[in-house]
Amino acid sequence: MFEMLKIDPDFIPCPAEEGDELFPNGIFVFNVTRMIEYIQESDEVILEEVMINDINHHFSSINESHLDTVDISRPIILAEIAPGRYNLIDGHHRLEKARRMGKESMQAYKMNVLQHVQFLTSKEAYQSYVEYWNNKLK
Repeated sequence: MFEMLKIDPDFIPCPAEEGDELFPNGIFVFNVTRMIEYIQESDEVILEEVMINDINHHFSSINESHLDTVDISRPIILAEIAPGRYNLIDGHHRLEKARRMGKESMQAYKMNVLQHVQFLTSKEAYQSYVEYWNNKLK
């Protein structure tokens, strides 16, 4: 079902401009600002209802003073970081607020590997990601 990725020698990293929101996960840094623009301009990323307890959310600390200001009606973004496994890339505060409010589910954009890999901010990260993904398939 899942295919090996091939290195695209013409891969161009997603630039990070001043003010862009980035999601770092080790060497893998994703440009969330550009991801959101892509989602808004494309009909390729599917919006779906996801169960809150199924979402891995251990990568971020919560700013308690910011929690009251977030709008949980805005969808979160999940990225397929291994075959069939999604991690939260954007919406940590929204998820935490929904969890505390006792919500069981919320709207999320689920981006598959081919949709989100284009938002890596360096060629080194891209090449490492392809290797990481392919090792998960072995």
